[in-house]
Amino acid sequence: MSATVPPTEAVILEEAGPRASASSALAYLGAKVGGAAISLVMVILLGFFAFKILPGDPVARIARERQMSPEQIAQLREQLGLDKPLLEQFWTYLGNVFTLNFGESYVYKRSVSELIGEYFWNTILLTGTSAIIAIALGLWLGQRAGWKHGSRFDKVTSGVSLVLWSVPTFWLALILLMIFGGTLHWFPTGGMRSPDAPDGFAGILDVVAHMVLPVITMVAVVYAQYVMVMRASVVEEMNADYITTARAKGLRDDLVRTRHVVPNALLPTVTLVFMHIGGLIAGAVTVEAVFSWPGLGKLTFEAISGPDLPLLQGTFVVFSAIIILMNLIADLVYRQLDPRVRRS
Repeated sequence: MSATVPPTEAVILEEAGPRASASSALAYLGAKVGGAAISLVMVILLGFFAFKILPGDPVARIARERQMSPEQIAQLREQLGLDKPLLEQFWTYLGNVFTLNFGESYVYKRSVSELIGEYFWNTILLTGTSAIIAIALGLWLGQRAGWKHGSRFDKVTSGVSLVLWSVPTFWLALILLMIFGGTLHWFPTGGMRSPDAPDGFAGILDVVAHMVLPVITMVAVVYAQYVMVMRASVVEEMNADYITTARAKGLRDDLVRTRHVVPNALLPTVTLVFMHIGGLIAGAVTVEAVFSWPGLGKLTFEAISGPDLPLLQGTFVVFSAIIILMNLIADLVYRQLDPRVRRS
């Protein structure tokens, strides 16, 4: 005789499922957001104490440039708050950071928050374009190489990807700059716009011409990671039982690949995409410095050479916050895409 569940108990079980699922989702969200908040606090602490031990005295450098007297140097140090005890400087810094007030740049003599807001969108334009191209190219080449694993296309694609993956960004940027900017004069060697750039559509084309070399540099060192992860995921999915069943039903290879293999193979790649978007923005320091692109990366490079501590602390916190946010989004998206994570 089969056991039956009383109606009242059946209703309780049906209601308990969604409630348990919602409770699990909230607990997962709370844990991830809490971990991101702790990471951000650690970044803020590191952003103060780590840069305090950097070699170089910003006041001494300013004094050399302006030929200041010892009295003026002492007055400048007091004006910048560098004469106060370290702990008092830290509490001032902590209060300012949580109000998005990073102080005034020693070099630019402007608010650090204003500088970051002004240069932020230039970095987003450069890294956003690079990310879109790298993701599209990497996923397309990766799924084709995985589907044809062992073929000449797979070997060439994987070989080129591994070579570019191992090339240092700074070195590749200099090579492209010397060949296509210096020797061949195909593209501008630096900046975002030409001094005599016109307005309108011609001005947009001028910006695009300045973007070509830095975008190629960033795409070349990033897309390879998507290729290799996507390829490995496709190869793994091709050995699954449901692929054999789909082929046994008479589905064409193209349909098996696009409807079954690729959607499931995208799961680990989607996580990698969000994680590397944050890293791509933070990694713009090298590329922007080489090509003199007016973005947060160039600001950071100039702040290090200063040292311009308020500007350096501000860009460090912004870059770190972007990486933490992207990692948080990656965790949340992966949970929605993979039912195994939702059930755990």
